[in-house]
Amino acid sequence: MPTRTASCSCGQLRIEVHGEPLGVGVCHCLACQRRTGSVFAALASFAAPYTVHGTATEYVRTGDQGARFRFRFCPVCGTTVFHTEEGYEDRSVAIAVGAFDDPNFPPPEVSVYDCRRHPWVQLPPGIEVHDKDPD
Repeated sequence: MPTRTASCSCGQLRIEVHGEPLGVGVCHCLACQRRTGSVFAALASFAAPYTVHGTATEYVRTGDQGARFRFRFCPVCGTTVFHTEEGYEDRSVAIAVGAFDDPNFPPPEVSVYDCRRHPWVQLPPGIEVHDKDPD
């Protein structure tokens, strides 16, 4: 079972996961655009358990359907590394794909909030697309 480590820019905050991603996706919602400073967020979900090294600052955001997401970022460099959904922390974690430093990371399988996708962003062929969040 492969082990992967994702980290912030300065390396102070790291998370270690095992196995293949449960899923990889991109989100184009305005909250993710503001949070990442990019036009979308690329995230990979992994099954628990996971191990966190370092100190994280947290920010909780309520999603459109009422779920609460706890984002963890480095208090030193400000990089958002991972988040969990409240009540499901013991099941899975979502990690920023870029935090893995792996250009061969699996591509996204799903795209959500396509209604907010910048028109110049091209998605991979065959990706599942949702206008909003399908949950």
